Amino acid sequence: MLAQQFINAISLGGVYALFALGFTLIFGVLGIVNLAHGAVFMLGAYSALHAVILLRLPLMAAILAAIVTTGAAGWLLDKLIFAPLRARDAPHLAPMIATIGLAICLSSSVEGFFGAQNLRFPVEALPTETLSLGGIRITWLELQIVLLAFVLMGILMWCLKQTRIGRALRGLAESPKAAALLGIDVEGLFRFTSVLASLLGGVAGVLIALYTNAVFPLMGQPMLHKGIAVVILGGMGDIRGALLGGFFLGFAEVFSVAYIGSTMRDAVAFGLLFAILLLRPDGLFGKATQRRA
Repeated sequence: MLAQQFINAISLGGVYALFALGFTLIFGVLGIVNLAHGAVFMLGAYSALHAVILLRLPLMAAILAAIVTTGAAGWLLDKLIFAPLRARDAPHLAPMIATIGLAICLSSSVEGFFGAQNLRFPVEALPTETLSLGGIRITWLELQIVLLAFVLMGILMWCLKQTRIGRALRGLAESPKAAALLGIDVEGLFRFTSVLASLLGGVAGVLIALYTNAVFPLMGQPMLHKGIAVVILGGMGDIRGALLGGFFLGFAEVFSVAYIGSTMRDAVAFGLLFAILLLRPDGLFGKATQRRA
């Protein structure tokens, strides 16, 4: 029983961490609290669902379609909202308020087109095979979710640490002015960050939709709350903190459901987050690297 819950927690925590990574990238590099990230999460789920239903694409191709859709949304987000506000040297609250408006518009538009009811992936489109390892049962779908989340997180961490563009992003997070003086394409990297963060959020939306087999217009709202909590817990703008915080929340939710009850899931998870923040108000890594990407 304990081992089974551990596997479930790894699955859920990996998706939470993936969502939080996109959220913290935007804050770490652009210095913006992107409250439209939950709407992009929802957009990824709807893109994959309709790629499966309307285009009859296989599941992995549908996930690629969601990546393209949400990446394009991230490009438009920076092009139409963040870049004009940067050019006008708008106050820090302006992008946050703009993303609130964008999130409401996206959610309302999706609800108007597709309705407010829960939509589900066709059963025949989902893998149904189950693996049994020492008494632990894991479906092939859960295994794919875990593998995809970990592969994406691993690639992102490697790129940030080992590649030229990763070093440029970390330098940009420290000081945009210094990065510009060193010849870094600041505007291009800002747009790239918005695209990368959005496609991470979109993939997280697809994985949660597959995990629960439920897609609806407001599915991004509770995820946004969890993403904000995870990012604050880890330390605003810190990649390591987003990873650790995502898995912490996943474990807290799964084990509270298993041993206390589903009605207490959010109370236990957020209560633990609250207790940790009382001890470390700056988050787990906030003091050491408050503005690092």
